[in-house]
Amino acid sequence: MILGIESSCDETAAAVYDGAQLLSNVVASQNDHIDYGGIVPELASRAHERVIWDTVAQAMSDAGVTREHIDAIAVTEGPGLMGSLLVGLCFAKGLSVQWQKPVIGVNHIDAHIYATFIDEKPELPFVSLVVSGGHTQLFHVPRPLRHEIMGQTRDDAAGEAFDKIGKLLGLDYPAGPVMDRLAASGDASFYDFPRAMLRKGLDFSFSGLKTSVLYYIQDIPEEQRDDYLKKHLNDLCASISAAITDVLIHKLRQAVRETGVKSVVIAGGVSANSMLREKARKMTGQLGISLHIPHPEYCTDNAAMIAVTGWFKAREGQYDDLRLKPYARHQWDKKSSAV
Repeated sequence: MILGIESSCDETAAAVYDGAQLLSNVVASQNDHIDYGGIVPELASRAHERVIWDTVAQAMSDAGVTREHIDAIAVTEGPGLMGSLLVGLCFAKGLSVQWQKPVIGVNHIDAHIYATFIDEKPELPFVSLVVSGGHTQLFHVPRPLRHEIMGQTRDDAAGEAFDKIGKLLGLDYPAGPVMDRLAASGDASFYDFPRAMLRKGLDFSFSGLKTSVLYYIQDIPEEQRDDYLKKHLNDLCASISAAITDVLIHKLRQAVRETGVKSVVIAGGVSANSMLREKARKMTGQLGISLHIPHPEYCTDNAAMIAVTGWFKAREGQYDDLRLKPYARHQWDKKSSAV
């Protein structure tokens, strides 16, 4: 039975998983960053410190377990905000000492891959697209805990592009979910924004799209700009969403063809995007393969995915000790496999 703890960014989360089912999943969200248009690292780490004990206690209570039931403590070690990671990691180490339970460091990106295992059991091997505010990466997963990087973003992540472009359109942070809602009633063919690197390997690039939207807005006469954006906001959101999701699906399809897998996993916060989900369902239907996307509550940062990944690592005897250190960034090597 695994206690999972997540604090990589601005969500303080704890969960309990026993290998067969998720017994609890508690997330304490932060609202301190809205006025700043993005995450303020110092505010995030202080907020984690205030609520982490109550969050873990709630997860234990919801699961109906005590420390005696817990076999190991899984905690996010990176990548993420260093201050936020330190709060979760130090707390987990403290519990490890007090409860005399082993600690397991979990890579946050790996955890997104395994979030789908909370409710489903995808057939291995599979290709996984991890797409969030901080990451856009393609993996080939031949077996549990073995991940071969196939492609990654060279600049902005897809979720980051949504948020930055949303800010240009005057939307509040985080803009991704708002754009998704507005796009549902918009015309995706309203404007043909660029699809960067569409036929250049499996890497991604979204910074050019952000620049294209900026130039588009600047070309509107200033005295007409506010009224124009208000009138066509839904269509612009749909056109931008189409540009981002077209690239994601094209690269995913290419990765499936190169590997010959029969299963696809899409995970991370942007996997909740309705346009991406619809295009993924259409693509996998055409290819005759299975599609697995976590329930929306497991797409964004949560501790359930940390606990599940910790369970896989515990099953393989991959425990850590108190020398475990956080890391803000993880440098992936395409020529080797990452665990």
